[in-house]
Amino acid sequence: MNFTRRDTLILAAAASALSLCGVATASAAEGDVVDVAKLMAPAGDYVDHVQGSDSAPVTVIEYASPTCPHCAAFAVNVAPSFVEAYVNTGKVKFITRPFVRNVLDAAVFMLAEAAGPTNYHNVLTTFFKTQETWAASAAPRDAILEIAKQLGFTQETFDAALTNQALFTGMEAVREQALNDFGLSGTPTFYVNGKTLSGDKTLEQLGAEIDPLIPADFVATDTGAAPAAAAPAEPAADAAPADQGATPVN
Repeated sequence: MNFTRRDTLILAAAASALSLCGVATASAAEGDVVDVAKLMAPAGDYVDHVQGSDSAPVTVIEYASPTCPHCAAFAVNVAPSFVEAYVNTGKVKFITRPFVRNVLDAAVFMLAEAAGPTNYHNVLTTFFKTQETWAASAAPRDAILEIAKQLGFTQETFDAALTNQALFTGMEAVREQALNDFGLSGTPTFYVNGKTLSGDKTLEQLGAEIDPLIPADFVATDTGAAPAAAAPAEPAADAAPADQGATPVN
């Protein structure tokens, strides 16, 4: 993959650590409800990046992997409308939580974290849009670096972002919690107030789960929850596949 110990010390260790991770022995079925208290307390001192109002009646958590094609399909085709209809109106608190399946996933989330809270989601969205460019590259490190430079990174800040040991350890803990406590078996997986929804979902499918949970007297407000995009890189033409499903974690 052209990621070396010299370039990114943490990712050299990550490759070995991830290869030892197994999947959960029992998988949650569609519609299963997990322990909400555990769900809202990510393991490993990981700090979520939240979009939307803290007082929203519905919380939607998505476990996503940057190399997952179904996650890219949701990020490109559904998420913008979902944020506009549900997050920006104060109805939903939306959390995209990392599920690191490989070294490339770790690199993208580390770059998003290093970009800061204002640009976090823009970095993720840009890498989802350009997934076919970097994930399929024979030299993924170089491809990721080129996209990162378009987002304002330099060689130095890029290298520094990929040496965040505490963040990687936290993401690994989040991954194990999802597997062992919530029975996650593929990405993307959504939890709507704790209810499991597996695989790529349309806006209508999410709305069917969310709408009944919103109080009849709820007054929508414009929270401005979605940060403005900061000149993201152009997406590859086939970065967002049309088929629905989930990418297995094993």
